[in-house]
Amino acid sequence: MRHDPELPFFFGADGGLFGMYHAPATPPRRAVLMCPPLGQELIRTHRLHRQLAQQLAAQGVAVLRFDYHGTGDSAGYSAEVDWNRCVGDAVTAAGELRSRAGVDRIVAFGARLGGSIALAAADRARFAEVIAWDPVVDGDDYVAALDAMQAALREDADRFNQPRSHADVAEQWLGFDIGDSLRRQITALRVQPASVPTLVLDSMPAGGAPRWEHLVSRRGKVAAIAPPTPWTDLRRLEAAILSHPLIQAVTGRLAEEA
Repeated sequence: MRHDPELPFFFGADGGLFGMYHAPATPPRRAVLMCPPLGQELIRTHRLHRQLAQQLAAQGVAVLRFDYHGTGDSAGYSAEVDWNRCVGDAVTAAGELRSRAGVDRIVAFGARLGGSIALAAADRARFAEVIAWDPVVDGDDYVAALDAMQAALREDADRFNQPRSHADVAEQWLGFDIGDSLRRQITALRVQPASVPTLVLDSMPAGGAPRWEHLVSRRGKVAAIAPPTPWTDLRRLEAAILSHPLIQAVTGRLAEEA
């Protein structure tokens, strides 16, 4: 039988969600669903997600990477992205992963808003555990940071010969269209702890990390990884985010369950 280590496909009720299934060489006993972040952070972590998925598959773990409606290769447009639909898409993706991998135990991994989505979907998706990398816990602070980066980017002389107009970028976050509804949803976001064990991987700059303890159950923990991740460094906005310590932390956590 042919073994496809990376299988692209579409799924969901209308076949509009894009997924990439990473199959281990032997029947898996557990699986990981990767919940991506949104916007520029999705682009910057794409390569890292693929590297992590490949290493987990080599470790015998089935992995599904996927795109929410309006993101990546899924149907829809950036301005249509909706928080509640993202959470629902994560639940749908978990069901798809269970069917393809033939296992019930699924660990969710998510970076930034992807971690927030994984936590919000945990009960409905029946995740066994959530691993959240620098999750967004206060949406108001996150929106303020993105708006500040957008304002600075508009006047960045290294990128533009003259400042772009406010009207030209008023409905964007770092090159991605943002709808009023999603802006309000994220502004109001206050992430609550999930009812499953949660591992928070903290790579925020010193003094910039929120208190994560409220997200972690008695069976969870917070683990620091270094160096700090340059999520808000405009000088590295176009640079991919790569973190071998992050990959080691996640693969090590899954190896503990083998």
